Amino acid sequence: MLRLEYLVTASANVHRAAIAVAPNGGRRTRADHSALPQTPGQLAETAAACLDAGAAMIHCHVRDGEGRHILHADAYRDAIAAIRKAVGDRLVIQITTEAVGRYGAREQMQVVRDIRPEAASLALRELVPDAAHEEEFSKFLSFMRAENIAPQIILYHPEEALQLKRMMAHGLIPFPDIPVLYVLGRYTEGQRSDPADLLPFLDEAMPDFPHFMVCAFGPREAACVTAACLLGGHARVGFENNLHLANGEIAPDNAAIVSGVATALTSLGTSLESADGLRESWGLGTPATGR
Repeated sequence: MLRLEYLVTASANVHRAAIAVAPNGGRRTRADHSALPQTPGQLAETAAACLDAGAAMIHCHVRDGEGRHILHADAYRDAIAAIRKAVGDRLVIQITTEAVGRYGAREQMQVVRDIRPEAASLALRELVPDAAHEEEFSKFLSFMRAENIAPQIILYHPEEALQLKRMMAHGLIPFPDIPVLYVLGRYTEGQRSDPADLLPFLDEAMPDFPHFMVCAFGPREAACVTAACLLGGHARVGFENNLHLANGEIAPDNAAIVSGVATALTSLGTSLESADGLRESWGLGTPATGR
């Protein structure tokens, strides 16, 4: 059964939904779509267009000269600087620590320590594959809190939500209301998510994470994230997981996907959250120069 408080939040008409754009990911290239951004300049151009379309956050992957996913501090610094030049502090800039089969937990955490970004996404299954990794992860989160870096914990399965809640109960998570991202589906060929895929995460028996965001795969991405926002959550959309508009057509660019979701939400009476509003809810201040 769906947890009642989500329905109460949605009906109270006070929730403001943030749209994050994930414009490239670590797997697709411009061979998949000519408007997929890979370079700092392309990311900056995409960030500006998505800001105008209604985005409050950009989730960044960076690439090497051959277009491969990398976790390199200098590449991230170049991308962040280009985006900040284009949009100032009007977008939260979140880096990824995703392994994409190339990196281990130490490298994933080290890139955050090297850059000290405004925000970073962290896949629980990659950084805490078993209990032996919990203490190191807890120390890493303490570093992030001391440096005012917002974590967002990626949860691919409801069991991972239970794992995170157990860690919180044991005092291993130094954030009282840590933001999470529910992933509806997997990175597999032909994956198509459905709004019903969200229900197991919001079941009344599941942990309550007040700051949840949802991403989904395939043409029903807009339907999935719109449902999440109406239930008190936030949306992450873009070419990382989906190339289609809600009508099934291939989107011309990431901004068109953001705009479609923004239009759907506002037409249903849900206001859009700004970057500063998202920062406030995540406990962040205005980003320092270079973050």
